[in-house]
Amino acid sequence: MRKTVETEIISVTVYTDQALVTRRGAISRRQDSERIAPVSSARPSRVITLTGQERELKIIQLPVTMETESVRVSGTGEVVVHLSGVSTERVFSTEPFAERLSHLTRQIQQLEAEWNLLQAQIDALALQSKFIEGLREKTEEPFAQSLSRKNLSLSETLDFLNFMGSQYSEYAIATGECKVQQQELDKQLQVLRQQWQQVQTPSPKESFSLSVAIEPAGAGEFELEVSYVVSCARWTPLYDLRVNTSSNSINLTYLAEVTQSTGEDWMDVSLTLSTAKLGLGTLPPKLEPWYIDILRPPEVLRMRRVAPIQTPSVAMAPSASGDGSTTLETEQLEENLVSAQTLIAEVSREGSAVTFEVKSSGNIPSDGAPHKTTIFNDDFPCSFEYVAIPRLISFAYLQANVKNSSNGVTLLPGKANIFRDNAFVGTTQLENVAPGQEFKLNLGIDEGFKIERDLVERQVDKKLIGNNRRITYSYRIVITNLQNQEANLKVIEQLPISRNEQIKVRLNRSNPQIQLGEMGILEWSLVLPPEAKRDIYYQFVVEYPPELTVVGLDF
Repeated sequence: MRKTVETEIISVTVYTDQALVTRRGAISRRQDSERIAPVSSARPSRVITLTGQERELKIIQLPVTMETESVRVSGTGEVVVHLSGVSTERVFSTEPFAERLSHLTRQIQQLEAEWNLLQAQIDALALQSKFIEGLREKTEEPFAQSLSRKNLSLSETLDFLNFMGSQYSEYAIATGECKVQQQELDKQLQVLRQQWQQVQTPSPKESFSLSVAIEPAGAGEFELEVSYVVSCARWTPLYDLRVNTSSNSINLTYLAEVTQSTGEDWMDVSLTLSTAKLGLGTLPPKLEPWYIDILRPPEVLRMRRVAPIQTPSVAMAPSASGDGSTTLETEQLEENLVSAQTLIAEVSREGSAVTFEVKSSGNIPSDGAPHKTTIFNDDFPCSFEYVAIPRLISFAYLQANVKNSSNGVTLLPGKANIFRDNAFVGTTQLENVAPGQEFKLNLGIDEGFKIERDLVERQVDKKLIGNNRRITYSYRIVITNLQNQEANLKVIEQLPISRNEQIKVRLNRSNPQIQLGEMGILEWSLVLPPEAKRDIYYQFVVEYPPELTVVGLDF
């Protein structure tokens, strides 16, 4: 004996590229095992009443995105039931969608009724306009005679003309508005009628049906549960980072964008997100190695040149200003306002995988559109540092050094929107951040520094030094902290790198004194008091045989 079981989705666990769907079911009201009927739109009872004679339970209309090898069946009840086998079958149905057809019909009828009501209003306005026109024709001659005999005053004449004109205008405007509404309804009706025609025409629909072989020990209630994995479902992390430079903190809102086109809607389900695996507009420019070499005559047209370094544009929000004046009434009103509360997810770990159980009911239709939900919101302490590359740009970039809490959650790679002091700065990309791990955020250009860089010396020695020509370069960088607070600033410069053993480059002097880093990088770490000024000076020497022509030393 076979029974068809109606099922409803009760929970969904979404992974980064698929989802695990869990259904529970009850015996369908229609027990005809030969005919496959659509699942009822009503939410069925989850309890199946078995007579003890059943040998097969059938579940129909499962999505084609289901991975058949992932199907698992279980159940509990008042009677022992042996589950002896599970099989799937691909089914093609050409039945019209009765419920969708009925819904479209009701919509069409409602819009047609609105259209007819507007037409009745237009007809009534036409009768009123016709009456006014008849009144004008009948009163035109008597009115002219009375006016010529001075039986009517000038004010009475104007009142009559104004009445006629206002009535014509009022009826014409009202008629035009009704016709505009009719045109809008015509557009909606055209779309709905096309949809109705498409639904009315039978079209093959592909789905899976699931057969569960059972052996019940007797009669009693039984609750069937089926789970399976579907493709075309995923979730990606999205972050909002709000930086408060005055309090040295970052507020991180961890969001999830859930997208699915599995062929079945997830409505009012228990939703869980899992990390388990079944160009940055705010970045400071990067210094590329600065190479110098000798000129090779046969290869003049193929000289190696340093690629131009593109300085990224940074979105800066305009600063807001105001007089700060508020009335007592406004202040009292603001004190009584209550901020909206955001529901966050419950976080749990199993090994390296993290799951987020969303507390609100999940409603994710199968429309392929992203649906956002909040995972958690928390404040992270941070420290700020400024980075300046005077050779490329005369501004400093603000960076935040943030540490994820040791008992925090894993931050998956994803896009982050950055707001600094309530102003939108731009977007960046977060890499994978484990609990306890430090990470850096680039917060864009900050105009709190004045940076001046000048070439103060370029001297070519007239005499050869050890049969080599020597050129000395000296630079001075003047940095002024325009802020009213202390700031940590990292200044990065560079020396050219020789690609020929006959060309020597060496750092001669630096103040403050530092060591030359890899790839010619010079880096100073400064602490600038409020409104303080600091000078940086460095000198380097390039030596090479006079018969060589060095390329790449142009500044």
